Amino acid sequence: MEENTEQQNTPENTKANDLAFTNRIDFSELQNGIEAIKTELQKVIIGQKNMIDLLISTMLCKGHSLIEGVPGVAKTITAKLLAKTIKVAFSRIQFTPDIMPSDILGTSIFNMKTSEFEFKAGPIFSNFILIDEINRAPAKTQAALFEVMEEKQVTIDGKTYKMEAPFMVFATQNPIEQEGTYRLPEAQLDRFLFKIEVDYPTLNEEIEIIETHHHRKEKKTDVVNGVITSSQLIKFQEQVQKIRIEKHLITYIATIVNNTRENPFLYLGASPRASLAIMQASKSFAAMQGRDFVTPDDIKRSAIPVLQHRVIVTPEREMEGVTSKQVINQMLETIEIPR
Repeated sequence: MEENTEQQNTPENTKANDLAFTNRIDFSELQNGIEAIKTELQKVIIGQKNMIDLLISTMLCKGHSLIEGVPGVAKTITAKLLAKTIKVAFSRIQFTPDIMPSDILGTSIFNMKTSEFEFKAGPIFSNFILIDEINRAPAKTQAALFEVMEEKQVTIDGKTYKMEAPFMVFATQNPIEQEGTYRLPEAQLDRFLFKIEVDYPTLNEEIEIIETHHHRKEKKTDVVNGVITSSQLIKFQEQVQKIRIEKHLITYIATIVNNTRENPFLYLGASPRASLAIMQASKSFAAMQGRDFVTPDDIKRSAIPVLQHRVIVTPEREMEGVTSKQVINQMLETIEIPR
């Protein structure tokens, strides 16, 4: 009996037991689905792996993301192709200075035949919404998104209309050209799970982009196929919710967010919504790697895209060229990582 006990406590057996313990949720379908999505996107999109990971994480978290980058770095086409890989209803809205809330949400129209008002749904009534140049619309139109993004419903003429699941909003904006734009208010920014910054491709990636475009015979949208269904995506979202996160990691998240409120370099800290966003995002990153538990690395990976648009650098530090990303990085380096 003693020999059997010693054999069970060897490092190899302990490791095997840990692995068996961590596989209580079967993520094989989720991982296969994500891999299939990436394979389809890579037929057109070269590089931008971080953007694609964050977009997929957004979907798994039932969230919304703001995609920021200069024109021509594949913000809009990536979101559009991502929608095509999922067999859901897609709607694209181009924001302009003259667009009105009714152009997005819909409006009641008088029917001459029935002598009654009928509600005509706007383009927001879809599963996957792409808003191009969100900062081109005035505050009145931006405010029309508050309720639908947070509560997944729209209230018009005293009547509430629920959005069909899955529902997600992806918005793009150009950080350079500010003429004729309207800065998103903090309340609007706080409703985005991530702010995804899209960089220029590397030299090798740009060469591959040119060669791929030169040899392609079909339209970009024709080479990408739908690989998962809406019901599969909803199932994946439910699996992400079941991922475990230990008490000390919850404390770690709260410490990071609380630090933003006490940091002398920041004028505005993050809200409790940011804490929940980091927790959800870290769960999605764990699921994407086939784990049913969160690690400190998942939390650190989530921190910058979740926090960088929710905090404001003090005017003095901003004049010195300090960015919110730099401040968050410095915080992550100083806060002790739980073991």
